Amino acid sequence: MKIQKLFQRTRFGIFALFGLIVLSTSALCIYTVDTQLSKEYETNCRNIAKSIADSSVDILLNRNLATLQSLIDQFVEIQGIRYIYITSEEGEYLAHTFVPGIPEEVLASDPASTEPVHRSIPGMGDFMEVGSPILAGVGGTVHVGMDLDIIGLKIQRAIGQQVILISIFLVVGVLASIWLVNLAAKPLGSLLSYAVELSGGRGEEGAAKEDLLARDDEVGDLARLFRHVSGRSPAPDEPESRP
Repeated sequence: MKIQKLFQRTRFGIFALFGLIVLSTSALCIYTVDTQLSKEYETNCRNIAKSIADSSVDILLNRNLATLQSLIDQFVEIQGIRYIYITSEEGEYLAHTFVPGIPEEVLASDPASTEPVHRSIPGMGDFMEVGSPILAGVGGTVHVGMDLDIIGLKIQRAIGQQVILISIFLVVGVLASIWLVNLAAKPLGSLLSYAVELSGGRGEEGAAKEDLLARDDEVGDLARLFRHVSGRSPAPDEPESRP
């Protein structure tokens, strides 16, 4: 005889608990990874912009623009860096990596600003642009744009791996909880069958009944109590009722 209704709420509670744990853990994981990786990329871009600004001081003083162009072309090869441009203190564009020319969205911006800004350039994509002043802004400004699509892809991969691991824990935990609930329900089913037998109905007999009466837990106590209340004397091969 199966015990189904008794553990319905227990199963539902276990499913709800595991679901809540997975959702909250996944949300926290997504937020943490997204925030940390975004800050890491922004910091790296700021460091690159500062490095270019420090390296270009002598080049700008000598007005060697060819060397300046060669310098920024090397940094564009770094993954995640999509474009770099340098402006003078008057807002003149001294060097850039745009091909074939500088987009209108960049031309319309403030060339002296060093605050992070999101840009959407048609035909190129979405970018986070950071800047670094050259000689406190007297020598101009270096602007570095990092590709948000590449950053987003890396974030998705990092998050996806963690979500997959959490999902595996969810499946294993749910299956384990079902097995444990069924393990607890099995002796209760045997106890119910034994109670039916004592009342005159059909129930478990033989070795199954002996195993039930021999249990030293609450199920065994209830089985011996049912037998005592029914007025049946224990068989020679059955354990005596506990006081």
